[in-house]
Amino acid sequence: MLSIFDTIKKVAIKIDHAIKTEDLGYSDSENTSGEEQLKLDVKCDYIIEQAFKDISIVKALVSEEKEGVLVLHDDGKYTICYDPLDGSSLADVNLSVGTIFGIYEGELKGENLVAAAYVVYGPRIELLLATKEETPLHYRANEGLFDFIKEIKLEEKGKLNAPGGTQQNWSGHHKTFVDDLFAEGYRLRYSGGMVPDLHQILLKGGGIFSYPGTSDKPDGKLRQLFEVIPFAFMFEQAGGQAVNDKGMRLMELIPAHPHDTSPCFFGSNYEINALKEAYGVKA
Repeated sequence: MLSIFDTIKKVAIKIDHAIKTEDLGYSDSENTSGEEQLKLDVKCDYIIEQAFKDISIVKALVSEEKEGVLVLHDDGKYTICYDPLDGSSLADVNLSVGTIFGIYEGELKGENLVAAAYVVYGPRIELLLATKEETPLHYRANEGLFDFIKEIKLEEKGKLNAPGGTQQNWSGHHKTFVDDLFAEGYRLRYSGGMVPDLHQILLKGGGIFSYPGTSDKPDGKLRQLFEVIPFAFMFEQAGGQAVNDKGMRLMELIPAHPHDTSPCFFGSNYEINALKEAYGVKA
């Protein structure tokens, strides 16, 4: 596992360089969801693929930017599912973006995730790593190396509210839930980038990020293997919760397809319990 984490650190430095120097325009291709690919998405996907191709414990890669599974080593132990550059459309206006990694052993489902990591590219490069044995560990890049900062632990109740999805497509009970949080004094923090928004909640001690099912996307927008399950793992390891709109733990998801999506809610315990109540989920 150490070789995977070391590779992620090397990848982070290369992707940060690409963000600062590469063409930010669109390519002539689409990803598996039918979205136009930015040249930067393609470049970052290539950087990750090349970095892991010689890591023998990695059996396969599954990328948000590719269809299917890329087998690297038949006798490898782990499959790495990743979003090479989450929020890439924000790069051209110089907002923070990120990379997400889920490390699975065996069948690709929530309970088989053994570690997760994400990188934030902003004014500084920051990295969070989590395994089943410990709370998330926070690192910051310093001249190409990563210095350990601290362990991340959520408070029981936070102050931040990051509601995703187009508001006109929200259900009535979801809008009421969001409005009630603001009435309690929660602060709006939403950039349109999953990684920086969830990173802020983790580092600031709590709150909630929500991306519900909407009238135009009833199954949500965020992808289970690359985005939802890795962050669910991160939040649970930090002492919080991560559930879907039925109150089910996101770590119990079993995707039928590598690019399946899910409504998702990540937060500290107070906010997720309030969400369950608002959604009529019985304890």
